[in-house]
Amino acid sequence: MTRTREALAAALAVQDARAVPRPDGAAHEARPHARAVVMTMGALHAGHLSLVRRAKELADAVVVTIFVNPLQFGPTEDLDRYPRDLEGDLRLLSGPGLLGPDDVVFAPTPQVVYPDGDPIVRVLAGAVGDVLEGALRPGHLDGVLTVVLKLMHLVRPQVAVFGAKDAQQLAAVRRMVHDLDVPVEVVAGSTVRDDDGLALSSRNAYLTPDQRRQALALSRALVAARAAAEAGAGPEAVRGAALAVLTDGVPADDVHPVDVVDYVALVDPGTFAEVGPHATGPAVLALAARVGATRLIDNTELLLGGEVTA
Repeated sequence: MTRTREALAAALAVQDARAVPRPDGAAHEARPHARAVVMTMGALHAGHLSLVRRAKELADAVVVTIFVNPLQFGPTEDLDRYPRDLEGDLRLLSGPGLLGPDDVVFAPTPQVVYPDGDPIVRVLAGAVGDVLEGALRPGHLDGVLTVVLKLMHLVRPQVAVFGAKDAQQLAAVRRMVHDLDVPVEVVAGSTVRDDDGLALSSRNAYLTPDQRRQALALSRALVAARAAAEAGAGPEAVRGAALAVLTDGVPADDVHPVDVVDYVALVDPGTFAEVGPHATGPAVLALAARVGATRLIDNTELLLGGEVTA
């Protein structure tokens, strides 16, 4: 594990020295990239580990960053109580099929990432950051993109693997990389779920057993929305199917309604703008809700007027 910029640079030099040669710029047959990065805030679970395994498939060497980024938390949010378990994270990353001797864990402090304090110049997420999460958490995606760009500069990867569970964050990172000509390929890793359908999240640790059962309303809402889309329903009906589950629960499965619905949105996958009432084609159904004091998000890709795409 490295915790300073100097130690990271030394570890990257070792990776570079051991990289598989790629004559004439040709991609290596098995792993097309020299280095991949997986950015996390720690409190790792099976979803994070799936991203690391995907990175291992794509690159000769992997860097996993563990950093709870203060820029993306609002003044009333859970920065101080966000779960942290660095020792446990390192144990998980040393498991079979995960990090090897040439791979690196970079776990800096805020003082290392922001040596001059809060940065004066930051990345603005623009239109993709003004809606949904951006509207409810002003500046959140600006903070995410600022730290993502800084870590890309520090790690110098060719590919970055991000989870699809935070679809708006993924869209914002992709747009930043495209608009600012960042030479990094962004790859999405599939959302990992428990057997009962609940999407894995570090914040699930906040839930009591009863609240965890209640949280299943989110994944059940996505199932209802996908079924409506498969049946040819329009955008309003697809949204309505999801909202009904969040507000009414699923009595047959003993799943109770969530406590607060923040949003149920059907959006364009690239811009996260709401689709029109007669839209067809690919869309993302994104939702956010609160169970007790815990705020959870989830999403699914679907095809309006046709079968589900993912």
